[in-house]
Amino acid sequence: MVFLFLGISVGNSQVIRPQSSNITVPDTSRAAADTSKNHLKVTNGQDTVVMKGESGLETVVTIVANDSSWNEVNKNIIHLYSGAKVKYQDFELSADYIRLDRNTNMLYASGVTDHTGKYVGRPVVLFPNETPKAVDSLLYNYKTQEGKTFGIMTEEDGGYIQARVLRKNLYDEMSIQNAMYSTCDLPFPHTHFGIAIPKGLITSKQVIASWPHLVVQGIPFKFITVPFGFFPKTNKKQSGFLFPSFGDDVTRGFGLRDFGWYLTFNDYWDSELRGSFYSKGAWESSIRTNYLVNYKYSGGFNIRFASTPTGVEGSDNYKRAKDFNVTWTHTQRQEANPGTSFSASVNFGTSSYFQNSGAGSTYNYQELTRNNMSSSISYGKVFADGKVNFTSSATHRQDMSTGKVDIELPTFSLNVSTFNPFDSKDRVGEQKWYQRITVGYSLQGRNSLSTGDSTIFSKQTLQQFTNGFQHNIPVSLSLNAFKYFQFNTSVNYTERWYLQSIRRYRANEINGYINARDTVPGFRRAYDYGVSSGLSTKIYGMYPKIGKIEAIRHVVTPSINFNYRPDFADSRYGYYRDWIDEKGRLSNYSIFEGAIFGGPSSGKSMGIGFSVDNNIEAKVRNKGDSTDNSAFKKIPILQGLTFSGDYNFAADSLKLSIISFSGRTSLFDKKINLNFNGTLDPYQLDNQGQPINKFAIENGKLARLTQFGVSFDYSFNPDASRSRSNNIDSMKNQMPNMTQEQAQALSRISRDPNAFVDFNIPWNLAGSFSLQYFNRWDSQVRRERSDYTATVNVHGDINVTPKWKIQFNSGYDIKQREIAMTNFSIYRDLHCWDMSVGWVPFGRYQSYNITIRAKASVLQDLKLTKRNSHYSY
Repeated sequence: MVFLFLGISVGNSQVIRPQSSNITVPDTSRAAADTSKNHLKVTNGQDTVVMKGESGLETVVTIVANDSSWNEVNKNIIHLYSGAKVKYQDFELSADYIRLDRNTNMLYASGVTDHTGKYVGRPVVLFPNETPKAVDSLLYNYKTQEGKTFGIMTEEDGGYIQARVLRKNLYDEMSIQNAMYSTCDLPFPHTHFGIAIPKGLITSKQVIASWPHLVVQGIPFKFITVPFGFFPKTNKKQSGFLFPSFGDDVTRGFGLRDFGWYLTFNDYWDSELRGSFYSKGAWESSIRTNYLVNYKYSGGFNIRFASTPTGVEGSDNYKRAKDFNVTWTHTQRQEANPGTSFSASVNFGTSSYFQNSGAGSTYNYQELTRNNMSSSISYGKVFADGKVNFTSSATHRQDMSTGKVDIELPTFSLNVSTFNPFDSKDRVGEQKWYQRITVGYSLQGRNSLSTGDSTIFSKQTLQQFTNGFQHNIPVSLSLNAFKYFQFNTSVNYTERWYLQSIRRYRANEINGYINARDTVPGFRRAYDYGVSSGLSTKIYGMYPKIGKIEAIRHVVTPSINFNYRPDFADSRYGYYRDWIDEKGRLSNYSIFEGAIFGGPSSGKSMGIGFSVDNNIEAKVRNKGDSTDNSAFKKIPILQGLTFSGDYNFAADSLKLSIISFSGRTSLFDKKINLNFNGTLDPYQLDNQGQPINKFAIENGKLARLTQFGVSFDYSFNPDASRSRSNNIDSMKNQMPNMTQEQAQALSRISRDPNAFVDFNIPWNLAGSFSLQYFNRWDSQVRRERSDYTATVNVHGDINVTPKWKIQFNSGYDIKQREIAMTNFSIYRDLHCWDMSVGWVPFGRYQSYNITIRAKASVLQDLKLTKRNSHYSY
């Protein structure tokens, strides 16, 4: 009964505690002759009252009235009006009307009714280390230290408690009458779901309530009540029972969901133990823990397990699927340990967990359609004045469709910043050419495993880790040459260390010879190197004025490089060996085949690499007669149009590589961002679909277009995307120490345009288009065939009223001629509650759900949900 706990601090803050009842108010009417015999004295501004405490020391009470104050001398009463304030030590009281009666020792405060009939200027009481409390009126006897408060309302963690009458006695005991706990901040909650307390008593250690009962939409459910209750009074979090929700699943049956126990250990970490049971034998359990150390680190983990039966019990097709899922997030504040970083984002488990459990009974289609999971735990350290950087990580990648799991445990790297070994610290003047030589160093280590998720923890699988180390030393020199060129040359040396290598051979089996492979333990090293030198420059071109276009500028950046690499398949290196395969053919293989960092490549390379980058933009005059630079605007026509390839002189055939190209541009005043890319093959194909040493131009084609892709997106309301980005940035800044659920929600909002509901944007409509064209070899007709994939996606929302919003998300697969997954969402702002309706009208995940949730942070687990799902396993 957390609502009673919140009322404790409320009651303590509604009384005034003077140190002494001996209050004297100087008679300021004696300052002037009273010729009119009037018994009233009018004053403005600030006044003081001297109060003597038990120690005999005087304490000043400050009295302020923005409008006026009336001193009834013959009745010994002071009246304060309009923004009146009384301050005594750390206690403050403000209201539009305050009356101090020295005869009866009573202090009274209330609001006033303005000319429109509204009750304004309600009293606000402020005690030290407490939030301000607003009341309808206040009556207090400062001599007996007894008081009564009328119409109190206060906020605690998003929840509001209102009481018609609150009274305090001499023993610091408070009684409340006609109290109400709600999540609405209005004096009369219009959308109410709360607890009514007809009578109650609050002491220093406990709360006693008489006949508390539930109230929904102003309707009391007095039959859901108890005669009285005793509840402990505490100012810290408490462990307690977590109420379940109920639902029905077409596969698992009627369910009792998410009941459990909340455990709070201290101010730094807490846990939730939850479980769900279904009538057809399925069950789920989970433990979620969050931890936080201010200014240092925060995080949380969630371990979930599900057992789901399928088929008919007792039949041959009956089986029980056991699935699990583990998530963990950890974030460290940079200022906690400068130069050191540690973070974790873990999500792993069985690939069938989300499908078998209905995404943890949430039926979230993003989770149901998830096809991969990944994890990363990383540690970093910077030392040697920032010149050396060490990072280490453990990663995991899991394909949920195939069950394949790739694990890196661990991966580390040590990087040394490039330095000039021949340069002197005491050098005067410009660097000589040899002083420009730079040297770097990096070390990488990996321990990797690829297996299936069902055998990941078996002893045999854990013995299949492959590992290795790689050293890399780059040496480079950059100079200006011939005034307009940039000359670059480099030598790159790489060395790999392995603890195993492989051997291929033919094994004689019953059915004949087969290919076999053995892993040979033992330390082996492999090195390779390459040399590259190149030139690059920029060429600027200007085109004359065309119509409204003042000028067009074309910037071409060509570059060419010469590269050399020896043939490391030569027998003197020992990296490659000969063998005879099952067809009797002599071939060679690398003894580092399948190694972590691979091995030195075979074949001599000596060639020329080339690339050409193009940027074209137009200069257009704005409307107006201004002649300065502000009168022009630049419009990008083509950005980053790049062609690149390589020609290998040492190759015996197919010396020219595939030529790749890419580019981007913006249309309609940068409202559409268009990207494209592709590849060109300069050679012909034989009747088996293999390239031959004949150029395509001999058949009248410059090159064969083997792949081309284009994509763009457009928003009809740019303010919507900007607002969404600003809100996400704002949430990140407001939650530096996010819990696991907050981080997941923020990540979902970043991925899903419809996950953030912004009623300030009246409408939004956005779409995207993606096309991939490619050629594939058809072995039946022995020629190339063209194929493509194309999809159109559209999403948006509209405010039907200021409190109603409809969102939608859909798409169309042009190649398959079918509609992609479509969903509609309706949101209703209920002031202190939120209501949402989700609907997937067709498809595999056809379902609907209705959720009503309180906005108060203290009641985030309080929600009413109605679901109907046609999801089947």
